[in-house]
Amino acid sequence: MAEGNNSMKKQTIIVTGASSGIGKEIARHFLNNGDNVVINAVNTEILTEVFRELGGGENLAMVTGNVSNRITGIKLLAVAVAKFGSADVLVNNAGIFETRAFLNLDEVYLERFLDTNLKGAIFATQGIIPQMVKQGDGIVINIDTPLVSYMRGNATATALLASKGAMHSLTTQLAAEFGKHNIRFNTVAPGSVRTSTNSELWNRAGEVEDIVKMVYTVAKSNFITGAIITT
Repeated sequence: MAEGNNSMKKQTIIVTGASSGIGKEIARHFLNNGDNVVINAVNTEILTEVFRELGGGENLAMVTGNVSNRITGIKLLAVAVAKFGSADVLVNNAGIFETRAFLNLDEVYLERFLDTNLKGAIFATQGIIPQMVKQGDGIVINIDTPLVSYMRGNATATALLASKGAMHSLTTQLAAEFGKHNIRFNTVAPGSVRTSTNSELWNRAGEVEDIVKMVYTVAKSNFITGAIITT
């Protein structure tokens, strides 16, 4: 493990899916605590609004692009290194959540989940990892769901759970594969979290702030790796 203390170090944080909800608030929290942040989303107009909302200062940069396209990860790294000189933490937050009965799944629908939830995490990570290897230090945090670990007969979300379950395996495998480079991989899997898109679904839900604080804790740890942290 590296000798450095991440809790005292100004880091460069890259957050995908940062145009709303958990991703936006993760970016805000790191900025408020003095880190550099690169935010990413598909929609340029919305991402620009978030960039302004977060202050648009010298510690913030933005990259528009779909993470399921390999070039987006390359652009994220280029901007992070050019503006801030490092790429210390990648938060793979970009993802979609929908439900559809298993027998109604078709190829187009399934590919949407595999592209965004799985390929997006893989390609973004591929884009950033070379810099982390060069630095001899780095953290990748995948935002997932604990539902992949439970049988839920009333949760008709096979496409979602299949793609997210693969992310669990991605976390543990890459933690083992890149541990020799002092790169840690972890998953934060929030349960019912109240956001603008799902506030009507839950009678009792966690708050986005709870998840943000957990992501921050993991990002500032030199020790946690290969963990699936459910909340």
